[in-house]
Amino acid sequence: MITEIGIVAGEIWHYLDGHGEVPFDQVVTGIDRPKALALMSLGWLAREGHVIVREEGKALRVALRR
Repeated sequence: MITEIGIVAGEIWHYLDGHGEVPFDQVVTGIDRPKALALMSLGWLAREGHVIVREEGKALRVALRR
Protein backbone atom coordinates (compact mmCIF):
# COMPACT_ATOMS: atom_id res chain seq x y z
CA MET A 1 0.00 0.00 0.00
CA ILE A 2 2.80 2.43 0.82
CA THR A 3 4.14 2.09 -2.73
CA GLU A 4 0.74 2.93 -4.20
CA ILE A 5 0.41 5.96 -1.91
CA GLY A 6 3.78 7.19 -3.16
CA ILE A 7 2.83 6.65 -6.79
CA VAL A 8 -0.42 8.57 -6.35
CA ALA A 9 1.46 11.33 -4.52
CA GLY A 10 3.53 11.71 -7.68
CA GLU A 11 0.39 11.82 -9.81
CA ILE A 12 -1.04 14.55 -7.57
CA TRP A 13 2.22 16.52 -7.77
CA HIS A 14 2.19 16.36 -11.58
CA TYR A 15 -1.50 17.31 -11.72
CA LEU A 16 -0.93 20.35 -9.52
CA ASP A 17 2.16 21.31 -11.51
CA GLY A 18 0.01 21.49 -14.63
CA HIS A 19 -3.15 23.02 -13.12
CA GLY A 20 -2.06 25.30 -10.26
CA GLU A 21 -4.27 25.72 -7.20
CA VAL A 22 -7.46 23.68 -7.54
CA PRO A 23 -10.20 22.16 -5.38
CA PHE A 24 -9.14 18.77 -4.03
CA ASP A 25 -12.18 17.10 -5.60
CA GLN A 26 -10.90 18.25 -9.01
CA VAL A 27 -7.58 16.54 -8.29
CA VAL A 28 -9.37 13.29 -7.42
CA THR A 29 -11.34 13.45 -10.67
CA GLY A 30 -8.27 14.48 -12.67
CA ILE A 31 -6.07 11.60 -11.52
CA ASP A 32 -8.97 9.11 -11.51
CA ARG A 33 -8.07 7.49 -8.19
CA PRO A 34 -10.17 6.64 -5.11
CA LYS A 35 -10.65 9.63 -2.82
CA ALA A 36 -9.32 7.76 0.24
CA LEU A 37 -6.08 6.92 -1.57
CA ALA A 38 -5.76 10.49 -2.85
CA LEU A 39 -6.22 11.83 0.70
CA MET A 40 -3.46 9.57 2.02
CA SER A 41 -1.18 10.72 -0.77
CA LEU A 42 -2.05 14.37 -0.19
CA GLY A 43 -1.18 13.88 3.49
CA TRP A 44 2.20 12.50 2.46
CA LEU A 45 2.85 15.53 0.24
CA ALA A 46 1.70 17.93 2.97
CA ARG A 47 3.90 16.26 5.60
CA GLU A 48 6.90 16.55 3.28
CA GLY A 49 6.12 20.24 2.71
CA HIS A 50 5.40 19.92 -1.02
CA VAL A 51 1.83 21.25 -1.01
CA ILE A 52 -0.27 23.93 0.58
CA VAL A 53 -3.75 22.85 1.69
CA ARG A 54 -6.33 25.44 2.67
CA GLU A 55 -9.99 25.34 3.52
CA GLU A 56 -12.45 27.32 1.43
CA GLY A 57 -15.86 26.90 2.99
CA LYS A 58 -16.41 23.16 3.21
CA ALA A 59 -13.96 22.39 0.39
CA LEU A 60 -10.19 21.94 0.37
CA ARG A 61 -8.00 23.76 -2.14
CA VAL A 62 -4.51 22.48 -2.84
CA ALA A 63 -1.45 23.88 -4.60
CA LEU A 64 2.23 23.09 -4.89
CA ARG A 65 4.51 24.99 -2.54
CA ARG A 66 6.84 27.05 -4.74
